[in-house]
Amino acid sequence: MSRAAVQPTLPQNDTPAEQAKRIAQIAAARVTYEWTTSVPTLPGVPLSATVPLNDEPTLAWFLLLIEVGLKIVFNRLALDLSKHGSGLDATDVTHDVSDPRDLSGHLHQAPPTAPPHAAARVRCHQIAESVAGIRAHYARQAGGGLLGRVGAEVETGVDYLEHDAHRALLRSHAREVRDIVASIDPTGSVGNPGAAASLEAYMALFDSLRVPGIAYGFQEDDVFARLRVAGPNSVLIKNIDALPANFPLTEAQYAAVVAGDTLAAALADGRLYLCDYVELSALVPGMWDGLQKYVYQPMALFAVPPGGAALVPVAIQCGQDSSANPIFTPSVIAAEQWGWEMAKLVVQVADGNYHELVAHLAHTHLVIEAFAVATRRNLATVHPLWGLLVPHFEGLLFINNQAATSLIAANGPIDHIFGGTISSSQLTASAARLSFDFYAKMLPDDLAARGVADATKLPDYPYRDDALLVWQAIHDWATQYVDIYYVDDAAVTGDTELAAWTASLMAEGAVKGFKPITTRAQLALVCTMVMFTASAQHAAVNFPQKPIMSFAPAVTGAGWTAAPTVQTGQNRQEWLGYMPPLPLAIEQLDVLYLLGSVYYRPLGTYLSNDFPYPAWFRDPAIIGADCALPRFQAVLQQVEARIVARNAERRSAYTFLQPSLIPTSINI
Repeated sequence: MSRAAVQPTLPQNDTPAEQAKRIAQIAAARVTYEWTTSVPTLPGVPLSATVPLNDEPTLAWFLLLIEVGLKIVFNRLALDLSKHGSGLDATDVTHDVSDPRDLSGHLHQAPPTAPPHAAARVRCHQIAESVAGIRAHYARQAGGGLLGRVGAEVETGVDYLEHDAHRALLRSHAREVRDIVASIDPTGSVGNPGAAASLEAYMALFDSLRVPGIAYGFQEDDVFARLRVAGPNSVLIKNIDALPANFPLTEAQYAAVVAGDTLAAALADGRLYLCDYVELSALVPGMWDGLQKYVYQPMALFAVPPGGAALVPVAIQCGQDSSANPIFTPSVIAAEQWGWEMAKLVVQVADGNYHELVAHLAHTHLVIEAFAVATRRNLATVHPLWGLLVPHFEGLLFINNQAATSLIAANGPIDHIFGGTISSSQLTASAARLSFDFYAKMLPDDLAARGVADATKLPDYPYRDDALLVWQAIHDWATQYVDIYYVDDAAVTGDTELAAWTASLMAEGAVKGFKPITTRAQLALVCTMVMFTASAQHAAVNFPQKPIMSFAPAVTGAGWTAAPTVQTGQNRQEWLGYMPPLPLAIEQLDVLYLLGSVYYRPLGTYLSNDFPYPAWFRDPAIIGADCALPRFQAVLQQVEARIVARNAERRSAYTFLQPSLIPTSINI
């Protein structure tokens, strides 16, 4: 069973016989975990050549996935009914998936006059019943706790063969739910595949799902500004002390937007912030269903007004060439308002691309895969760092393989929803992964480099403030852990497996900026970065997908009209013309609702991924009363309380970095 060793050891402290066993075990692991840079959808990115059996998801994970998937398929079926009409009551498609029977206790059956997709509807109810039964079965076996407990070991008499059969059945159910969703043609549910005539048409796509709150406020300028510091992509904005040469905003334009302020004063005080999407210049506009898609590389300027706390939008340039792209500004003039809305939408399209391809896929999923492979290939299972890091890789190779073979593959969601050709999107993600600078991207260093670390200059930055709390908690845990097993810096430099791990990450792993580790403090920092990126940083970019990005008019991946070149004379229908066709809006809803809904094993939860999921750590020096792990878990509870208290004072809550909502690993 895969678990951390009872007494982890460093290779230099083992006997020759023990060292020989370590070498043999690592050699066997290298047969299972092999590097490749030949995955067609992510050219040049070092990845695992296969997904070993030990990296397959658990039964508990599949239960969560299918329950969310059923909500999505029932929403599609409800849309289908609303479009075509039927005699079915709404409960036939919107019931709680944990209770698939009707009031009489019988499984729902297709009515005598079958509506569209009647067989699929019946099958989904059957799957829901099966999933509910499996969940109840294991809850009974473990006294209600097997699938949700934290930390405690459970003795169970459940037969392992039965468990394996249930997991195989759940995996089959997951594939079937995916196939059912794909079989329901969205054009049949939403009608005309062109752009919607109203925002209400996009809201109507959430038939049996709750319309996200962003749908009612995304047009507000303060919401648009706050997305830079509390949205899906809160890692791009930077402070500037001079305007870029290709962004010719005038003093008059600035003064007209920020009352009582001047451009010179804002620059001198360090109150101006820029989002520049020049990194998306490699994207080549693609096509969908014969329709041209558009990609943009805008520049968006924000300011903190004198005495203010929050950003306000100041100006947007819809492309890098200022001679072809005039500056748009907020305006109370009716003839200019829809032009401003178009410019904001251009920024949101760019932000969607940067978020998904760079901040999310490249800078969390793909970076951490290098560490997952290097750890398995170079550290023995008795090595303390193997024990510390492996739980943070649970499910990663599986979900990355799914992304590479479907999400970012030709004719997949990225190909459909995003503006670039699939090959240019793939190349953008690959380039972002290979240019990721490990030390420069450490949270405190990244905040300092972007000039956003000073809370007195930019008071309202929820991502920064909450992330720093979690970073410090993880750093304290890593420091305590490292100090238990490494008595001094000489123990670090004498660790041959650590040296091989480092060399592998520098060479085969192609992690830019990675370097030899010579001190305990440096090692703790490296472990902090790996664990933070695999947990909190991924949570910060993944979980906004459901409440913010599932509503396509708020954030989407492609524009459907060329960037506006004049601010005046635009109207609402022209603005709507920038938004995606409804079939793509529902595909975006389906994918991002799913990705943003699966919360599996919160940070601080260390369990084996082998049934019956016993506690991962066994060394009394780690798990004993008032030892490193209980202290880490206690600190996470304190961080949770602080963030909850902050959210009570914020104008809108930022929940994505509450430790209870941060999975330990990138498993979705």
